[in-house]
Amino acid sequence: MAAVTPTLLCFGLGYSAEVLALRLVAQGWRIIGTSRKAEKRRILEAKGFTTYAFDRDHRLPPEAFAGVTHVLTSIAPDAAGDPVLDLHLTDLRACNLAWAGYLGTTAVYGDRGGDWVDETTPIEPTLARADRRARAEAAWLESGLPVHIFRLAGIYGPGRNPFVNLKNGTARRIVKPGQVFSRIHVEDIATVLEASIDRPNPGQIYNVCDDEPAPPQDVVAHAAELMGIAPPPEQPYETADLSPMARTFYQDNRRVRNDRLETELGVRLAFPTYREGLLALRPVDGLPPDVV
Repeated sequence: MAAVTPTLLCFGLGYSAEVLALRLVAQGWRIIGTSRKAEKRRILEAKGFTTYAFDRDHRLPPEAFAGVTHVLTSIAPDAAGDPVLDLHLTDLRACNLAWAGYLGTTAVYGDRGGDWVDETTPIEPTLARADRRARAEAAWLESGLPVHIFRLAGIYGPGRNPFVNLKNGTARRIVKPGQVFSRIHVEDIATVLEASIDRPNPGQIYNVCDDEPAPPQDVVAHAAELMGIAPPPEQPYETADLSPMARTFYQDNRRVRNDRLETELGVRLAFPTYREGLLALRPVDGLPPDVV
């Protein structure tokens, strides 16, 4: 009997999922992904992936599920619920999946006044979008699929980091006393997902973040130091010109523990703090590595 080719179906083959997909395709996996943008689908197909359009108005054809062994979704829920489950739960149940991953957010913990949370902490979402995420998590866990929940912190990596913002003049140092954010390098996200695929434990929840929640102004200042330029001036949160959406990110304040990544999955983060992450990114988005 011919060996089964492991096949990952990614609902939302975007920034984080693509890093995992590229690793898996190099190991002989078949990758199927979705994107709403035609140009993005053309780029993904040039990398050897099969792609489809997907949203509430565009269901996937039956052939998209042929041979699928694993599924990953990064699509955010809308006011009506989770579109993947609403449109394709029956199709996914028919796949006899070995593993399913849901990329969520640590925002479901809500505001903790800077206190620590871990996966055993009851969730108390503060924001409406976080409440939708919490409801989607519950729906996936109740779906009957072998689901693993990954609560992601703020994602950074090539093309998405303070170096880019400093270069284009959009970097800001907004100061709200006591405010910290957790973050995670996109390569470490892929490492966590790979480890979970290798050690499936359906129903488990993982906080995917680095070891050091930090004030956002400190991260920008460190990037500027690595580039050898002056950081932008600090701006008090109370008087900063922020959009309503941007201001909501400062509404919650918490420190997120990630111990389960190591104790259960055996993951050692390549970038345990923003310092290692920025240093590695400097040749990509900052100054050349030989420039001091």
